[in-house]
Amino acid sequence: MHNSWQAGVNRLLGDEKLRSALGSGILQRIVPTVWENSAIAHAHLLQKIARQAPTGSTPLQSARLDAHPAAAPTEKIVLNYRLPEINLDHLKKMTTDFGMIQFSKINQPDLDSGYTLDDNARALIAMCMHYELTGDEADLNFIKIYLDFIAFCQQPEGYFLNYVDSEQEFTSQNDTTNLADANGRAIWALGFLISKSALLPPPFIATAEAVIRQVLPRMEMMYSTRAMAFAIKGLCYCNLKQKSPLYSIAIKTLADRLVQMYRHESEQHWQWYESYLTYANSILPEAMLCACQDTGNPVYKGIAKISYDFLLALTFGGSRIKVISNKTWLHKGQEETQYGEQPIDVAYTILAMSRFYMVFKEARYLHKMATAFNWFLGNNHLHQIVYNPCTGGCFDGLEENNVNLNQGAESTLSYLMARLTMEKYPTLISNTVDSKN
Repeated sequence: MHNSWQAGVNRLLGDEKLRSALGSGILQRIVPTVWENSAIAHAHLLQKIARQAPTGSTPLQSARLDAHPAAAPTEKIVLNYRLPEINLDHLKKMTTDFGMIQFSKINQPDLDSGYTLDDNARALIAMCMHYELTGDEADLNFIKIYLDFIAFCQQPEGYFLNYVDSEQEFTSQNDTTNLADANGRAIWALGFLISKSALLPPPFIATAEAVIRQVLPRMEMMYSTRAMAFAIKGLCYCNLKQKSPLYSIAIKTLADRLVQMYRHESEQHWQWYESYLTYANSILPEAMLCACQDTGNPVYKGIAKISYDFLLALTFGGSRIKVISNKTWLHKGQEETQYGEQPIDVAYTILAMSRFYMVFKEARYLHKMATAFNWFLGNNHLHQIVYNPCTGGCFDGLEENNVNLNQGAESTLSYLMARLTMEKYPTLISNTVDSKN
């Protein structure tokens, strides 16, 4: 036995990958028992006890469930969640002087993963939101880093490349991957920054406007569904500062394409723009609503409402949200896959919901917004927190039996955008889990 232990220890000491795998496995096993998840588990146990206990019973009687399995339930115990404090620690840890790193191994930035335009565009939006909320002068340095990264990715022809390695060189992945969505996200981020011109230094606005002007002629060549939606949002934000006929023409062109896609694919039981639902679905109806706000076209507003309510009917059930699985996506006429949920989809749902509430003033949008945010805090099928309050990072996904503990840029930024959006509704987050949708 002694020799076996000795051999095992020596093997671990000499094999870094094995040590790392063992540590990750142990960490994965203990995550369900961390304080937040333990608190959620105890709360659900108390809910179960309360529902089974006979009316008017004492706490001691309530605990003796087996004696009264058919008894009438007492008053329902509601599990409330609190908004965590806004924490930028992980965002700052993931950011170098050049940009935000793409991936993280657990909570340690993986510089070898390089950088993406996608993540730095999202980082620019999140940091602008934070600066608008707090006025923290330290945010300006990060805003400049992310803005400069976007400008770095722009090519002389106007379009953007997405993938940059740790040596600040564009990678071959740019030659094999569709870059349309990344280009759309860049336009969204630049437009969002421009809309905050009253708050931000003029050189920031001048840089963003120059980049937008260079890419504007290429928008007519956009046909990717989500790229068009991201671009519409960005141009609508640009027009909040000062209405530009060029921006309005581009908005109308892209929105009309989405209308044609919707009319081609939609039918009685499928009110959508494509024959499948994939990722970031909420961006499509939200973009249509943005286009209506800019142009006043009621067709855009009608399609936005119908398509978003269709999406919400698929993703909200009972007392929680379950976004479209990234395992197989959801194709028209097929059964939905149950697991594989990502923070980005929950975040985009919250961003879109906020806009729909502002336009339609329907209370159900507010309620669903809180329900969606509670997904990060444990109101999901695993009853486990997806946000890490210690690091300020967000875990990369929710699988069938576990949470993906890596805290990459996309997930962390998605959470931050959602959290900063919820700041507009500080009393909303509680009293939602057991309410009707």
